[in-house]
Amino acid sequence: MEVTTKELRIQPGRIIEQVAGGQEVVVTFRGTPLARIVPFRTGEKERDDLSIFGMWEDRSAAESVEEQVRELRKGRRF
Repeated sequence: MEVTTKELRIQPGRIIEQVAGGQEVVVTFRGTPLARIVPFRTGEKERDDLSIFGMWEDRSAAESVEEQVRELRKGRRF
């Protein structure tokens, strides 16, 4: 499917629905291909990596989640 930048600006929902359905969309500007929107596909292993709880798996068991969050909220030290 090919759409113009104007169509993308006016009807983004319709275009995203097409991509979600598995269709690749090429965005053109004045007749020249500018970008390509493709469906995001993940395998089961990759999907597990996207879990919010996966961010804690490399942490030691010595600290609780609350302590780690508190440490993150302190910000950078210069």
